[in-house]
Parts: sequence; C-alpha cells; structure tokens
Amino acid sequence: MAEPQLVAVLRPVRAGNAFEETVERLLQAIKLGVVPTGDKLPPERELAGRLGISRVTLREAIKALQDAGYLDVRRGRYGGAFVLYEPPPPGHGDLRRAVAAMGPAELADALTFRMAVECGAAQVLAAAPLTGEQRATLTRRLAEVGGAAPADYRRLDTAFHLAIAELTGSPLLAATCADARLRVTDLLNAIPVLGPNIDHAAAQHAAIVDAILAGDPEAARRAVAEHLEGTAALLRAFLA
Repeated sequence: MAEPQLVAVLRPVRAGNAFEETVERLLQAIKLGVVPTGDKLPPERELAGRLGISRVTLREAIKALQDAGYLDVRRGRYGGAFVLYEPPPPGHGDLRRAVAAMGPAELADALTFRMAVECGAAQVLAAAPLTGEQRATLTRRLAEVGGAAPADYRRLDTAFHLAIAELTGSPLLAATCADARLRVTDLLNAIPVLGPNIDHAAAQHAAIVDAILAGDPEAARRAVAEHLEGTAALLRAFLA
C-alpha cells in the first residue's frame, strides 16, 4: 500500500495541462521529501494510473526532471527514476533571496494560508474518533521527527505536519496542507537547523499530539498556531 503522503501529493492531474501538472506533482513529491533522496519513484504503471495520465506523458515529465537534475533514470531489472535532489545547506543570504523571490505580500499570504489549513486539520483530527492505528501513526511520526538527525530534520518535520492532515481521511485537506507546506519549503530550507529551536519545536510538536490524542480541538488549534507563529518569528529574526 502506498504511503498516505504519496497518495495526497500524486493525485490526478487535469487533462488540459497534463505535462505541466505532472511535472508539478512529481516536483512537489521530491521537494517535500515524500520520495527522499536516493529513493525510487513508484513504478511507471502505478504512477501513470495514480496521476491519471498516459505513460507517454509521464515519461516526458520524468525526462524533463532528469534533464533538470532532479532524477536519475536507470534502465534494467533494478532500474527506475531515482531522486537526486537534496535541499542545499543553508548559506548566507539564502533566506533573503528566497523571500525576495516571493515578495512580502506572497510571503504573508503563504504564512496565513499555512496557519489556516494546518490549524484546521489539527482541529478536525482532534474532533474525530481515532483508531489505534491512527494514534500509532501520529505517535510514530512524532518520534521520527523528535529523533531526526539534522540532515533529515526538515523532511521528517514535513512528514509529521502532513500526517495530521492525512489522518483526517480527507484527500482535499491533505493535498491543501501539502501545497501550503511547499510554498514555504524553500524558506525553511534556508534557515539553519539550530539545536535550541529544534528542542522548542519538539515540545510544541508533543503538545499538538497530546491535544489531538486527548480529543481537544481547541487545544490542538492553539498548539499548532503557537508552533507556526514560532516559525514565522524565526523567519523574521533571520531577516532582521
């Protein structure tokens, strides 16, 4: 069975812009780390079916991403399209350049959008009767990001945040949260992974999970809002 994140990101594209949207979906999966560096995209038949496109269109999109340096296509029994992309390590001036590329209005909109959808997802999940499997999945995602090495932190942090939306069972909400995360991914990747910030985020992640598992939607909303406000404050600090 495919990972829920993969199902949310690699959803059907519209026929009119099949090539462009296929590139967009694949790039989203790559940049969010849903398919990590070194891992292989799903088999061609499965991927084409999931995206609702022909295998010809899929091959054209994969070729475009191969030419752009995101994928390595290997032939043979153990072949496939392997992810090459690695988020670049934060460098001096990267965050300012990423913010400048967005513009202040788009940045503010992206942060507002993320706040709205992630708070909403946490509220919905906290109000739902959770199965043992759902509880275990959420707890596992929390443990994974809590124990992440610096090089894997952003990817596992993304997986934790997306898991909340995925566990609601709403494909639309999961896809929207993935889109919201993608809009700030370049900004987050431009911030150094700092020990004190990671410790603070770990406590906030735990508060989010505690509220959801306790079935307290308002506490879950507050915990997510506090966490995302902290991220916005960190962005402002590095831009000051």
